[in-house]
Amino acid sequence: MLYIALIYNRETGSNDPKMFEAYGQYTKEMIEGGFFKAGDPLQPSETATCVSVRNGKTELKDGPFSETKEQLGGYYVLECANLDLAIECAAKIPGAKTGTVEVRPIVAM
Repeated sequence: MLYIALIYNRETGSNDPKMFEAYGQYTKEMIEGGFFKAGDPLQPSETATCVSVRNGKTELKDGPFSETKEQLGGYYVLECANLDLAIECAAKIPGAKTGTVEVRPIVAM
């Protein structure tokens, strides 16, 4: 089953070379373990554009969807046999030590 691991963290300090190295090691581990399907960091939240449609009219707003201390900074798509294994993999994501990783099953369409 596919799971998405959404990585939420404070955006300050996101250019830390040690963190980049930790993510590189984690990604390599997930690839070697056969879990990795996709994953990328995201541009800072101030580059976001929120789109909604109300009464047939497209509305745009700058910035992240919600004002919070932690922002969505990246994701991994992992193929795991079950939720327990997906949680085990997500717990190894470097950002889990300073932020939150949300794990959700992906609906196969």
